[in-house]
Amino acid sequence: MAPASIEILPYQPEYAESVIALVLSIQQREFGIPILLEEQPDLLNIPRFYQRGTGNFWVAISGDEVVGTVGLLDIGNGSAALRKMFVKASFRSVKICLGKRLLETLIRWCGANGIKEIYLGTTELFLSGHRFYERNGFREISLSQLPSNFPVMPVDTKFYSLDLGKGGV
Repeated sequence: MAPASIEILPYQPEYAESVIALVLSIQQREFGIPILLEEQPDLLNIPRFYQRGTGNFWVAISGDEVVGTVGLLDIGNGSAALRKMFVKASFRSVKICLGKRLLETLIRWCGANGIKEIYLGTTELFLSGHRFYERNGFREISLSQLPSNFPVMPVDTKFYSLDLGKGGV
């Protein structure tokens, strides 16, 4: 059972190894996605990749353990890409609502930083993720509807957008 106290904090370098371990564990072990750390250079330098412009990266901490992550990549023109949203399986319950809390943190940041549209790419395998995004106002879009500067990952096959002028979370 997860402790009730979970803090969501901006990323600091002290969390680097724990973030990598969480993300790779969920991608590779839980979902069997054959993606390596070397194919995700953003994880090797989170401050340079995410914490610039209107972007940021947050970690959810329970005790001294990283149990969730979410990144926001500034892609220009008032748009951003939601990336690396991962929650440890034992923290995904409706009681904890950690995914929703991470998304709310990101959306509040967007509002304070002039971001009008959020885009994301995901894999067909993350079915619960699809339902989560749709429940929170994201609409499915095609690859051709993404901004030209959206960084499509090789494993991305499904895409969403959230117009912050139309609500969401």
